[in-house]
Amino acid sequence: MNSKRAAPLLTPLFLVAIALGVTAQELSLPSTPSSVKFAAIGDTGSGDREQFEVANQMAAFRAKFPFDFVIMLGDNIYGEQGATDLARKFSQPYKALLDAGVRFYATLGNHDDPVNRQYPLWNMGGQLYYTYATKNVRFFALDSNKVDQKELAWLENALKSAQEDWKICYFHHPLYSDGATHGSAVDIRVVLEPLFVTYGVNVVFAGHDHIYERITPQKGIYHFVEGASGQLRKGDARRSAMNAKSFDQDMSFMVVEIAADQMSFQVVSRIGTTVDSGVIQRQSRPAR
Repeated sequence: MNSKRAAPLLTPLFLVAIALGVTAQELSLPSTPSSVKFAAIGDTGSGDREQFEVANQMAAFRAKFPFDFVIMLGDNIYGEQGATDLARKFSQPYKALLDAGVRFYATLGNHDDPVNRQYPLWNMGGQLYYTYATKNVRFFALDSNKVDQKELAWLENALKSAQEDWKICYFHHPLYSDGATHGSAVDIRVVLEPLFVTYGVNVVFAGHDHIYERITPQKGIYHFVEGASGQLRKGDARRSAMNAKSFDQDMSFMVVEIAADQMSFQVVSRIGTTVDSGVIQRQSRPAR
């Protein structure tokens, strides 16, 4: 990328980010050279000032943790969803990341127009569900708006065929959530979770509830809810036995690093404060 051309585009973003407290960001991830590095955002597409502020924090954080791609957990665009809306609510907020070559891999939420699976910047290839891999990690982007037998058959075959060490699934409706507005999508859980358990899924990311939450492992699987990257329901997180950590006081995003059998994660708020972090070890796959 031409540095002379990029400088005037990035400078305003970083000036705003500094004003929001970027200097408060502290990297807790190892950031080893050969690891898989990515970010996770959900329920983003408002086009409001707060979404831009989260995007600015992401761009600033990437200077110290160079993640290659972002997984999008649905409700990527709210309201009107034409070309100008996609620009105002996606490509403009994340311009610094897009210009730096960061790729976004989306899954759709209940507010997304299905036609936007064709949107090239979301890298869905026109599909409602798809899979891709990087190094020792395979990702499965699913459609939780309507899980039918065709999707389940595809998922079983894809999980069964995967040879990578890590299997990560992501979609919009959380199988487990303490969000007061929506909570756990039990109807989806009963059809997806048996496949996750049988074929050794390690981690699940979802959105929908406009909070951040880390769930205690359920049937050996780690679950994260990150639905507060552009929308927030302040005070919406309840407390239960499955709640390991939650944050509902501001918007946030996640950064994740996978190296060998270890996954490190860090959750950063809109003003640059770390609100959660930790390390998990890859679970052993069940015998088939």
